[in-house]
Amino acid sequence: MELNELGLLDDGDIDLIEAGIALARGDRPDVDGGRLRRMVSGWAVALQRDNAPVSGNGRARRLSALIAGESGLTGATEDYDNPLNADLVAVVERGRGLPVALSILYLALARRVGWRAEALNLPGHVIIEVMGGVDSALIDPFDHGIGISRERANEIARHGGGDHVPARFETMTNRQLLIRLITNQASRARSSGDTRRALVLYERMTSVAPRLSNLWWERARLEQLLGDIKAARGSLTAMLETTHDPALARRIHAALAALARSDS
Repeated sequence: MELNELGLLDDGDIDLIEAGIALARGDRPDVDGGRLRRMVSGWAVALQRDNAPVSGNGRARRLSALIAGESGLTGATEDYDNPLNADLVAVVERGRGLPVALSILYLALARRVGWRAEALNLPGHVIIEVMGGVDSALIDPFDHGIGISRERANEIARHGGGDHVPARFETMTNRQLLIRLITNQASRARSSGDTRRALVLYERMTSVAPRLSNLWWERARLEQLLGDIKAARGSLTAMLETTHDPALARRIHAALAALARSDS
């Protein structure tokens, strides 16, 4: 799968494992995704071979036993900012990763065997909710896949900077998960002043989610900072094609006019 193919797919048709491999190849073109594919397939076979639990709590424990217990995949607490922690292929090779990367593995596995699961968006964190016939359970993939209570999830949210903890956390779409995976790297690139690296990552994000207007705006800003006015104009034009907000359209036209003046 190529990155530009992701942008053409409906969200529900995105295979998170294949998308993760495609993203890994953005930085490491020769990366072999075979081990990641085999690992997820092996986990799925193990789940299907067992007497599958029907409760959300039982399913959550089984997922954690495979991913965190047997395979040893957990949070990257010692080198959190390492870009490899957002690379799914590297995560299974190194045994550690970011919350969103690990959550993608749990989510992909649950869905592979037909279990209903969702990634929940907390401030600065991602957790997984697994549903069963009569209940649901929360997992923190970053903390060795432990089961957590709603109260503990609220604590994590408050610690991450949430002033208001909602009654129910927002579920994340496949695209939102992939964008979150890349955003982690882009934020670090911007904070370190690496504008070129940040632009590469925003180019990647607009390929994955071409209808997200804010991504095109940030991409245009980075292109302008690097002096590529033509590219910035193209990004703003693409953004204009994705919005139906008149106020935003006026802002884009104003930015295009400003670029025209600066380029004259």
